[in-house]
Amino acid sequence: MKIYLYLFVCLHLFVLRVHSLIDGLYCGRESCYDLLNVTRESSKQEIVKAYRALAKKYHPDMAKTVEDKQLYTERFRAFANAYEILKDEETRVDYDRMLDNPNEYYTHYYRYYRHRYAPKVDVRLVLFILISVISAIQYYSQYSNYNAAIDYLVTVPKYRIQAQEIARQEGLLGNADTSKKARGRKAINKQEEEAIIRQIVEQKLDIKGGYKKPSITRILWLQMLLLPYYLFLKLKWHIRWFFKFHLNKHELGDDEKIYLICCYLKINREQFDSLPEKEQDQLWTQQTWIKENFLEWKREKDEEQKKKLNESGRYKAYRRYMKSGGPGQITFDAD
Repeated sequence: MKIYLYLFVCLHLFVLRVHSLIDGLYCGRESCYDLLNVTRESSKQEIVKAYRALAKKYHPDMAKTVEDKQLYTERFRAFANAYEILKDEETRVDYDRMLDNPNEYYTHYYRYYRHRYAPKVDVRLVLFILISVISAIQYYSQYSNYNAAIDYLVTVPKYRIQAQEIARQEGLLGNADTSKKARGRKAINKQEEEAIIRQIVEQKLDIKGGYKKPSITRILWLQMLLLPYYLFLKLKWHIRWFFKFHLNKHELGDDEKIYLICCYLKINREQFDSLPEKEQDQLWTQQTWIKENFLEWKREKDEEQKKKLNESGRYKAYRRYMKSGGPGQITFDAD
């Protein structure tokens, strides 16, 4: 008998008392439809008309006493909340679902707070604007770095003299004229001369690294669009490498040798191309695409670097400093 009584109490508390209206969600324990004096079959125009009539009647400015104003304010907020819920089709569907399925407690909480705190702007639009801004900043940064490099190279005597010689050979610049009549003309054409020198420096010098010529292929938008194509080329390259060099044992080409050297050095192709010609020739001469040769070359470079450091006065001073205790040493000065 006690067991049956216990089950009855549990059913009464947790099952039979389930209510379709939940505190803290939508209109709370009140029905949004009842608040606006409409039904679930009412159209959006009818809901708007009912809300406007109630808002006009219960607007706080219509109250005559302080008590009435407080009551009107509460009712006006309740009407506005109910109208905000029912005017939006998606929110209204979720509210009707809560009325029809009161047992889906956590689902109702999730849907309610998703609409309440989710961004009002489409996430796709936000991503589009964000990627576009990043791409614009990337291209502007490339353009600024490239112009800064050109401005610097134009002032370097080595490149400036070479550019002037090329301009004279091509007939873009005339010979120096010291006559009085030409002095005024030379001052006027100074800007044109600088523009010609700058143009020749841009054409003749191949700047690499972070200061190379700007290109839209290095902005985020194009990289994202071309990502599947790049992945396809990468997969195709690895499959070709496997069949051509692992299975068929073909001789390595120049591109394949450079690829292995870059892998050992942990650099990309652009960084390899920017290495000094002397160092590139040394890598080719010692056949560093072979792992054993590369390790031998690396050991020689490390020993050479150690010798340079040992001959450096600054490095010797640093070694003496570290031997004497380094940054953690404690000294006591006698008074």
